[in-house]
Amino acid sequence: MRVTVVGAGSWGTTIAALAARHAAVTLWARRPELAAAISERHENADYLPGVALPEGLRCTADLEAAVQGAEVVVMGVPSHGFRGVLTQAAPSIRPGVPVLSLTKGIERDSLQRMTEVVIEVLDAPPHRVGVLTGPNLAQEVIAGQPTATVVAVEDPWEAERLQRLFMSPTLRVYTNPDVVGCESAGAVKNVMAIAAGMASGLGYGDNSMAATVTRALAELTRLGVAMGGNPSTFAGLAGMGDLVATCISAKSRNRTVGHALGTGRSLDEIVADMNMVAEGVKTTGAVLALADRHGVDMPIATMVGAVLYEGRSPADVVEALMTRQARSEVEPLG
Repeated sequence: MRVTVVGAGSWGTTIAALAARHAAVTLWARRPELAAAISERHENADYLPGVALPEGLRCTADLEAAVQGAEVVVMGVPSHGFRGVLTQAAPSIRPGVPVLSLTKGIERDSLQRMTEVVIEVLDAPPHRVGVLTGPNLAQEVIAGQPTATVVAVEDPWEAERLQRLFMSPTLRVYTNPDVVGCESAGAVKNVMAIAAGMASGLGYGDNSMAATVTRALAELTRLGVAMGGNPSTFAGLAGMGDLVATCISAKSRNRTVGHALGTGRSLDEIVADMNMVAEGVKTTGAVLALADRHGVDMPIATMVGAVLYEGRSPADVVEALMTRQARSEVEPLG
């Protein structure tokens, strides 16, 4: 099998390294100097310093050459650049090739999930377009720490083929036909991780964190079900699993942003200091627009939006959140 991974960030590189155990893999990097360094030194020093990559892993900055002849295309490009890169690659991607997205975001202008962008740009068969998602912090996965992930593709044969491609002794891969649920959960959890980071930055303890994660799961589930997801998906790896990992880990970029906001730093300053994209910063507005479209109440996401886009202080919005009208914990999902 010939596999191309488009995007040489920490997670794209990790996935390329895993797939290289079972297939011939080409990794595309936007910057020629990074592609050359990975090919020559078998290390992505910019995103995974000190990690030895498989010698058979090929890296190039030529996008058309990278995807030409690929039997599987894996997209690991941030949401704001996803459509542009895919559009450039499209003429060289064979019709009907399965495409798997690693990107946990929503396109801001169209409010499309990344799989919807793939289907539109490539005129791809929907049952062969999916996502890989779960509690997967790249540094831990590449280090061989045991964890699990989900390949969500409607076609069961394709799902099982991709499952075998990424399975390893330390990464257990499950399949799930619920692309909408898995993908929406991955996008929304980044917004919730910013909220969890704010709680940490404000000095709140474990009770506050547990309450934040639990109510975040309720919001994530409400929106995902309204978008067409299966309720059971949100109790699994793509929902609860990814949410917990992203909200509690100091390795989480989105939690890191929230923590810094909670300590009083400005968003511009925080983003300027980051080497990698925190999808939640760009996705929050799209998530709130989707919530409005579907008539879903998302108070935590609204709080995050107020801090990111309106200049509100985290302490002020937490007070507003805590003093909302009392209600029942048991709510309808539809």
